[in-house]
Amino acid sequence: TLELWATSLRDVKARMRSLFTQDRVAASASLFLDGLLGDERRKTGWMRAEAAGDPGPWRQQAILGRRRWDADALREIVRDYVVEHLATPGCVLVIDETGFLKQGKASCGVARQYTGSAGKITNCQIGVFAAYVSARGHAFIDRALYLPKSWTTAPARLAAAHVPETVAFATKPALAIDMIRRALAVDVPFSWVAADTVYGVGDIEGMLRRACKGYVLGVKSDHYFGSWVGKPPVAGTAEEIAHDLAPDAWQRLSAGDGTKGARLHDWAYCELADLEAEEYHETKTGLWTRGLLIRRNIGDSDLAFFTTWCPAGTGIQTLVSVEGHRWAIEDSFETAKNDLGLDHNETRSWHGWHRHVSLVMLAFAMMAVVRYRANNTTPPKRPKTPTIRS
Repeated sequence: TLELWATSLRDVKARMRSLFTQDRVAASASLFLDGLLGDERRKTGWMRAEAAGDPGPWRQQAILGRRRWDADALREIVRDYVVEHLATPGCVLVIDETGFLKQGKASCGVARQYTGSAGKITNCQIGVFAAYVSARGHAFIDRALYLPKSWTTAPARLAAAHVPETVAFATKPALAIDMIRRALAVDVPFSWVAADTVYGVGDIEGMLRRACKGYVLGVKSDHYFGSWVGKPPVAGTAEEIAHDLAPDAWQRLSAGDGTKGARLHDWAYCELADLEAEEYHETKTGLWTRGLLIRRNIGDSDLAFFTTWCPAGTGIQTLVSVEGHRWAIEDSFETAKNDLGLDHNETRSWHGWHRHVSLVMLAFAMMAVVRYRANNTTPPKRPKTPTIRS
């Protein structure tokens, strides 16, 4: 495992070397990565500088702020590295967001807004992320900082935070669509997209249908569903449909293993319509099914609803498993914050946020690859020690 760690660290450092024109800047970036992967609980500039043997945090801060390098190019390096090592058939692209608690008003994108990280409206930044989830592991492959309208309508704030002039207001679903579009443009191999209710309806559905990608997307309880000819009659809001289901429509299924074993819930699935893929894209073929997936908590009967799109004949267990993959990005946020300093960014600029987060993504991806390779490498056989008889 130590050898895998050392070789993997050399590999990712070599991959990002081309981003820097000067050797000393590349060396500082390598030390920055070492600091993220180090034992220090806080990954602040001073802590990273101490670990790197620097007299102060200036070199570490310069990597995020004053140096000229492209954070989006690093994002692409991370994506290619993750796909190279973790891709398997049936991969799921998971979209979700996380909050970064902040004080003051200067940090790019900061505002009083709701974040699930705190469970309330508070002063924070919001980052939207895409995670690549496969049987081999999971890692982030894309990210974007959400800018509220209080920022995009304030040119002085944008200029002070060095936000590029090409950046305009975009909703969180729009940021997610851009991420999916980037993944499709370079043929990232994935079969499904999973996301919660923030991203569940609208343009994202049409784009995924045109691309022939399945999805399990959260929707609100008042979202209307109706079946077409050839399917059992279903009509009403998601909540009304759930309450009208017969008891035998529910199945107790696992959405995957969690920290405490199988994550069991009661599930129901309503097929709503069968559609030909060519209706969405003239070059695509095959029959696809639109449906409604419902999850019921075993303990308190709380309901959650998902609009689905999948190849005809796809069973409910497959859809449940896809929805269960959303757990991976929640686990990723927790690990990246607790172990790699995802939320320890001290910069205030647009570039600083994206550079810091991209470096954390690289560190996280390397850890995921080391974990996969360590768990799937057969250790060398040791020679037998001869027995000495007295």
